[in-house]
Amino acid sequence: MTAAKGPAITVLGGGLMGLAMAHQLARRGEAVRVLSRRRSEAAGFVAAGMLAPHAEGLSGDLLALGQASLQLIPSWVAQIEADSGLSCGLRPCGIVVPFATPAERDAYPTAAFGQRLDRRGLEQEIPGIGERWQAGLLFEQDGQIDNRRRLMRALERACVELGVTFQEGSQVLELACDPAGALSGVRLRSAEGEEHHLAAERAVLACGAWSAQLLPQLPIAPVKGQMLSLQGPRQALRRVIFGPGTYLVPRQDGLLVVGATSEPEAGFSEGLTPAGQRQLQEGLASLLPEASTWPPMERWWGFRPHTPDEAPLLGTSPIPGLWLAAGHHRNGVLLAAITAELVAGAILGDLGAAEQNQLNNFSWRRFERT
Repeated sequence: MTAAKGPAITVLGGGLMGLAMAHQLARRGEAVRVLSRRRSEAAGFVAAGMLAPHAEGLSGDLLALGQASLQLIPSWVAQIEADSGLSCGLRPCGIVVPFATPAERDAYPTAAFGQRLDRRGLEQEIPGIGERWQAGLLFEQDGQIDNRRRLMRALERACVELGVTFQEGSQVLELACDPAGALSGVRLRSAEGEEHHLAAERAVLACGAWSAQLLPQLPIAPVKGQMLSLQGPRQALRRVIFGPGTYLVPRQDGLLVVGATSEPEAGFSEGLTPAGQRQLQEGLASLLPEASTWPPMERWWGFRPHTPDEAPLLGTSPIPGLWLAAGHHRNGVLLAAITAELVAGAILGDLGAAEQNQLNNFSWRRFERT
């Protein structure tokens, strides 16, 4: 590892985005410290890990960002695996989006990027798919990564191997600024309940759904999502199924991840609900009826960081010295690679014109415009 270039860059948040930022900055020779209250609650541990800019039906600048990140992911994963010695569980398995009618299929925003399927084609790709679905789109370029069991652990290990330091159990209470308004530090509460000031002149805000608690100017709010998993036969499902309101993500060992509810009204309320679990079971039965009989494994919940346009906030912030890597809503796993590259480049001042323009599309200032 190259020698650190200056005072440590502080990453606020130890979830997927925080780890991706820490890893990229450390690879570029920076000293990095990560402050995290409780990494296990991060969205990166609870998401399904779909890499689905086309299956999600993204459009405009967000689709372009997702496509750019999808292209980066194989090399990004290779870096993490080389640095950590662990597999990230990347699977370019393709994703099928089912529809009730061919007309609905043909009207999908990203239909031009997919292979059109009739009922027979659907059955070939997804044996046992529910009778309601009569058409589909196959996006062979989309895929998945096992973020919950593999990617997050590999990123943690890679960061440690590169010299990143971690302060787990540290809750950031407040950002501190100097008389000129630039970042000067953070006020922390330790795991033991003690409060103290930590100097920091360069930091990245990557606190997910909690980011607006530190910077209220950011229009980021939590959207709760509940999920569950079942143990199916190995290779019982080859493709991810991205249905309306429910998706099924098959892992290599037969584990099937079923998600996810969308509960903006729940705020930060924790726990499972009967209504949420019933919604998942009904979606599962509609998409793949036979899977309803598979043994249940886990049930969990998490909080997506939602913005009004469902796109992230990247780059500079209202506070000089503080950069943003937050607000990724449903696409955090997909966008982690491009976020780390663009925001690290912005911090270190080595972005090209095209990359800077790409970053500018996701500035927090877009919500100031009238």
